[in-house]
Amino acid sequence: MSNRVVNILVPVISIIIGLFVGAIVMLVSGYDPVEGYIALWNGIFGDVYSIGNTIRQITPYILSGLAVAFAFRTGLFNIGVEGQLLMGWLAAAWVGSAVDLPRIIHLPLALLAAAAAGAFWAFIVGYLKARFNVHEVISSIMLNYTALFVMNAVIKSITDGGYKTETVSESATLRWQWLREFTDNSSMHLGIIVSLLMVLVMWFILERTTRGYELKAVGFNKNAAEYAGMSVNKNIILAMTISGVFAGLAGAMEALGTYQSVSIKAGMSGIGFDGIAVALLGANTPLGVVFGASLFGSLKYGALNMPNAAGIPEEIVSIIIALIIFFVASGYIIRVVLEKMSKKKEAK
Repeated sequence: MSNRVVNILVPVISIIIGLFVGAIVMLVSGYDPVEGYIALWNGIFGDVYSIGNTIRQITPYILSGLAVAFAFRTGLFNIGVEGQLLMGWLAAAWVGSAVDLPRIIHLPLALLAAAAAGAFWAFIVGYLKARFNVHEVISSIMLNYTALFVMNAVIKSITDGGYKTETVSESATLRWQWLREFTDNSSMHLGIIVSLLMVLVMWFILERTTRGYELKAVGFNKNAAEYAGMSVNKNIILAMTISGVFAGLAGAMEALGTYQSVSIKAGMSGIGFDGIAVALLGANTPLGVVFGASLFGSLKYGALNMPNAAGIPEEIVSIIIALIIFFVASGYIIRVVLEKMSKKKEAK
């Protein structure tokens, strides 16, 4: 059995096992798993409105997953996606509401502002890693909370003590009236196109450019890359900065698409941290991230229908997601089983 087949089967089997164990959890808790999963399915695919909102839920997960996956592929652990996302959210909301420009200029400018803000916040992590060998996990966690407090302070400053920025202009919004009407006034927006374009961008950078080869080489073996004449420090900073671009754009999806503004927050949004799980589910590949985000976003949104339709608390879905991630993380066991099965077939 080839590695490609095994890489596909491991997450699939993990999902099946996770759903099965989730059914057992429902039974033990006194709930009907069949009724629960039907409610989950209807919450995701029940009507056009649900499908539209599910796609909207998936959109930022794709970008946060790409941010984590890109860093992983280059040997870095970007746990600071949450902070970079918040900076992108703030930048996009401010540019989207503070200036008045034609749509063809305003929307790209707001997206670029979000990408630049996320990139800058990630650049700090990369620079500290390259220049002072500060572990990226420590610095990125610190900057997550710094981003939260900076964002809240800036919002208070630009709104004269208010808690929410002005709604972004029509020329900067990702919402499209036809799309809203087509999906029965769901919150789906054009951000899904941006997300899928970024999937292609990540694939192109890593698989079709010399710089992408260098970034992966540094991630695989820094000493070998340096011996080959590659600048390890420059590539560390660049890898983290590109990762921050994806994270910043995830924030733009919330600012220009879902909420149309940014407000003071008591805690993290969670999208950046969920991106770690999405990247893990997708095996850190661009296409895998799309599938991982689709699963994660679908379960998250579909869970909202379970309390009303089946009387099952949303926390059950959180348990199922945790189980799926656990089995994916324990993929070594599944790989061993698959390899043994493959060897037995070859022996026959």
